[in-house]
Amino acid sequence: MYPGYAVLVQIVVRTLVIYLVVLIGVRLSGKREVGQMTPFDLTLLLLISNAVQNAMTGPDTTLLGGIVAAATLLVVNYLVAEVSGLNRRFRRVIQGSPTLLVHNGQALEPHLAREHVSHDELMRALREHGIGNVSDVALAVLEVDGSISCLKYDDVNAAVQPHKRLKFLHKNQ
Repeated sequence: MYPGYAVLVQIVVRTLVIYLVVLIGVRLSGKREVGQMTPFDLTLLLLISNAVQNAMTGPDTTLLGGIVAAATLLVVNYLVAEVSGLNRRFRRVIQGSPTLLVHNGQALEPHLAREHVSHDELMRALREHGIGNVSDVALAVLEVDGSISCLKYDDVNAAVQPHKRLKFLHKNQ
């Protein structure tokens, strides 16, 4: 016989707290695509998942306790995704916002440092976009998903009304 609903409620609350702590930790750790994870990042992720397992279920190691913890994680993740889709401010807090890395052919070193993007990583992203030199880049942005988007000067056409963040590019050319 299962000890009672109080234990299940305790698992739900513990799981919610762990979810929030891990979400905040991941958010503060910066933007990085899963494909860009280093062995250190992957090891850390696996160790965190193992470390928080007991904190979520406590002394309850039953199948039902594990199911309640997993279901709580899935429901909370779904709710966070739904609210993120509806509320821009909440989405910005949870996901962050894009960071400008290159502007008018100049790498913005303070932004690179803040986002922990090395010059080598930036150059690799530029090469992936067919760009050989930072001076050929009108704009490079570290997106919230960890990818780096690049626009060459040829891509920024003065005849096309650009996004509001790109307007300043035309004034400086």
